Amino acid sequence: MKTEMIKKHYNIFFLLLCFWLVACNVTKSLPEGEKLYTGASIKVKGPQLTSKHKKVLVSDLQGLARPKPNSRLLGIPFKLKLYTLFRKSKPNSFFGKIRDKNGEPPVLMSSVDLEQTAKLMQNHLENKGFFKAAVTGDTTVKKKKGSASYSAGTDYQYHIRNIMFPDDSSQLSQTIRQSATKTLLKTGQPFDLDLIKGERTRIDAVLKEKGYFFFSPDFLLAKVDSTNGNHIVDMKLVVKPGISEVATQAYRINNVYIYTGYNINASKTDTNKAYAKFYDGFYVIDQRNRFKPKLFTKIMQFRPGDLYNRTDHNQTLNRLINLNEFKFVKNRFEPIPDTSKLDVYYYLTPLRKKTLRAEITGTTKSNNMNGGQITGTWLKRNTFHAGEQLSLSAYIGSEAQFGGGSNKGYNTYRTGAELNLTFPRLIVPFFDFRPSGGYVPRTNIKLGYDILKRQKLYTLNSFRGAYGYLWKVSMAEQHELYPISVTYVQPSKVTQEYRDSVAKYPSLKHVIDSQFIIGATYQYNYNQVATGIQRTNSFYFNGLVDISGNMAGLLTNKKDGEGKEKIFNAPFDQYLKLEADFRYYRRLGLNATWANRIVLGYGLPYGNSDKIPYIKQFFSGGNNSIRAFRSRSLLGTYYIPNQPDAYPDLTGDLKLEINTEYRPRISGPIYGALFIDAGNAWLKNEDSLQPGAKFTSDFLNQLAVGAGVGLRLDIQIFVLRLDVAFPLRKPWESNPWVIDQIRLGNAQWRKDNLIYNLAIGYPF
Repeated sequence: MKTEMIKKHYNIFFLLLCFWLVACNVTKSLPEGEKLYTGASIKVKGPQLTSKHKKVLVSDLQGLARPKPNSRLLGIPFKLKLYTLFRKSKPNSFFGKIRDKNGEPPVLMSSVDLEQTAKLMQNHLENKGFFKAAVTGDTTVKKKKGSASYSAGTDYQYHIRNIMFPDDSSQLSQTIRQSATKTLLKTGQPFDLDLIKGERTRIDAVLKEKGYFFFSPDFLLAKVDSTNGNHIVDMKLVVKPGISEVATQAYRINNVYIYTGYNINASKTDTNKAYAKFYDGFYVIDQRNRFKPKLFTKIMQFRPGDLYNRTDHNQTLNRLINLNEFKFVKNRFEPIPDTSKLDVYYYLTPLRKKTLRAEITGTTKSNNMNGGQITGTWLKRNTFHAGEQLSLSAYIGSEAQFGGGSNKGYNTYRTGAELNLTFPRLIVPFFDFRPSGGYVPRTNIKLGYDILKRQKLYTLNSFRGAYGYLWKVSMAEQHELYPISVTYVQPSKVTQEYRDSVAKYPSLKHVIDSQFIIGATYQYNYNQVATGIQRTNSFYFNGLVDISGNMAGLLTNKKDGEGKEKIFNAPFDQYLKLEADFRYYRRLGLNATWANRIVLGYGLPYGNSDKIPYIKQFFSGGNNSIRAFRSRSLLGTYYIPNQPDAYPDLTGDLKLEINTEYRPRISGPIYGALFIDAGNAWLKNEDSLQPGAKFTSDFLNQLAVGAGVGLRLDIQIFVLRLDVAFPLRKPWESNPWVIDQIRLGNAQWRKDNLIYNLAIGYPF
């Protein structure tokens, strides 16, 4: 009773606080004679300005207006109101800390400088080619609030007529002229200072690839002649006179020095070169013999005599960083007096050789199962002194249902371990691969063992091993090839209850089938979002090819009583699996994104297999799939009414999913979501135990469709997501579309149809 009273009082206090924040008048607490600044309005007038161009200029000038008014949410300055509420609290008091951390002091009219802001706006317009622009400002005060207004007159915008480049006979000017075909400046373009700066940066990038290490964009000047009339300009790029001679020289590499045990806190820049060992064109200073010099053979891009270029410079640094062996990586170029050569120094600070890490994760699923997992990982770097990394990870986890429901008592326990050995190079017999780009290719060997125990049902033991290669072409593009991949799954301790369930639901039998997979996989990933560049349109593609059984089929012709070929006295699986995941993201302004996804999956069982193995099959439904349906609950038009939550495990050989989601920003790190999902999974062959599960030409009429809303808390480190979805189309129904049956106000309908999904990360 006492707890309920406390909660009641807390709720009343919270409601009163919210009401006060909305209703209070913040101007009453302003200093004497001051007015609250509410923002600036911009008007732009000028000949031949289209509405679109005018809108862009207004947006630019709005960004230059100073100061910025107090922030608002739904039109209400909550942060200002919070600051006003606790304005008299002491700085280090409880309410003072709340005020200083979450509130905003009032922005006052006295801080508005019309003349300075107008000058900034006028400069911006001149930089955009409006050489005769004029901006004036004024203020409006009403009671205890005030605002600013700026009026800009632009006249005509100037355009480029001719572009000329340095015309002297020096090698530097010749190199600049050779790149003129790729200039950013085009005849007929509006004059734009930002574009001129971009052209200077482009030319500098070209020169950096040609050995001009000490050149700078500031050494280029743009001479502009606007006296031709008709609002046109002639432009000539010239090299700034009087620059240092070193800036006009192309440099070559002399010696390369690598310090493998550099102490970043050391007082001296270099260590003793007397300990340097010459190896394959470079010097290694490694007094403790931490690393074999051959590690750097395929990492270092520069060799003595090479012409300096920025690409090799950056790629070498990227490779050293991507080795994951060094805490700090930096380099230095030192010119040799009276020559056009550079000595190169690399300073590498090693990471701790051995590390131990633990992770704790929590999960919640749409079938009301909740749980967690603890994972520990031991890592040994530089295992064989050539950048190899040996890791051993082990985990233990469980899932259980808290509260009532059909899953009560059917807890899930899982544990396992994986051993990984990674080499920072491609180890392929009879071939010597030299990497390209800024990423180090890797050879990976892994072995793993897992145990999955479904209490009261069964236990699965899984062994796996693989040998393969991983390499990145760029930040966005990655390949993964495992020519050897082996998985063996063996059930044990299958209870009579589960055997009875199999008799009632025959589709559950494949869950406990023995599986022996010997094959190869290839995966290609292209992800523009991973580059970190904010594009209007971004694309993602992941393609998978998984083939199994061909090699095993060549090794044996022994068959069991069911006609299955066996190897090591166990039948093996034969199949081809293809999967493609395509995504398209479009930014809608600064505060919203439209995300779309299409997933296609195709599995072809052959030879020893009637369907692809259970652990390789596709499923539909769940918090990253069709969110209006529980995980693994969709398979064509096949449906099991009143099936317990402990058993929904429908999987197929084919899959189609289409998702679209609108993600607007609500406030700060809080985003909303409106989404529609459609899709299903099917079997390749007819199965009398699962009528309606076979893929047919009528598959579009068998799609399940759902819709919903969601909230996301995106704080960069992770995204916490809550989605609520409900079905629009149930493919097993005689009348699949159930939109007319939606009853949000009906408690029974909500219980039967609303699916809640709590997850970490975006669904796609």
